[in-house]
Amino acid sequence: MSMTLTAWPKDQRPRERLIQHGPAALSDAELLAIFLRVGIPGKNVMDLSHGLLQRFGTLDELFDAAHKNSDLGDGLGPAKCSQLRAALELSRRVIHEQLKKRSVMNSSRAVGDYLKLMFKGKERESFVALFLNVRGHLIGTEELFRGTLNHSAVYPREVVKAALRHNAASVIVAHNHPSGDPEPSKADLELTKALDEALGMINVDLLDHFVVAETLVYSFADHGRL
Repeated sequence: MSMTLTAWPKDQRPRERLIQHGPAALSDAELLAIFLRVGIPGKNVMDLSHGLLQRFGTLDELFDAAHKNSDLGDGLGPAKCSQLRAALELSRRVIHEQLKKRSVMNSSRAVGDYLKLMFKGKERESFVALFLNVRGHLIGTEELFRGTLNHSAVYPREVVKAALRHNAASVIVAHNHPSGDPEPSKADLELTKALDEALGMINVDLLDHFVVAETLVYSFADHGRL
């Protein structure tokens, strides 16, 4: 029988460690334990957290599984899975608000993090556009196209129309690769060129094109392709 957390020395309990040292000092299992709050019969919450991380491998895989399923067992029933999904959405909204308050022109990492959360759990290809004002602040995000598992028909004129609708000064586009490989295809390269030319005709800059494959992100701008 696992020792209950109340029997642990106070300075070893996850919540007390967070208060004393801050969240960055805690392990993934400790942070997960604080979120789960209680264990299950035969397992205290730390044992449960370690078991879940062993089962899924990483926090990202755990959250991804919760995003796709409403009941994962081992203490993660519908209520806990809903909490995990809500936590993901809160994270996405926090980053979205941050991008609205500061220029994203030189923040490819922040944009990449936002897009990873946006595409998480999507099993079909999706194409989105982020619209920025003259200061580089995010003013709108739209999913413009949704395709099959490996293809999404993207029409540059629709991206141009959306940019005009948002009165955007610049645009960042992105799509996901459900296959898990972020390397852009020949079609991705051709599309980027067509979008750059089409947006240039209305004096709107295409700042970047991201390809998101689960936890991996490819930036055209970072690779000198824009």
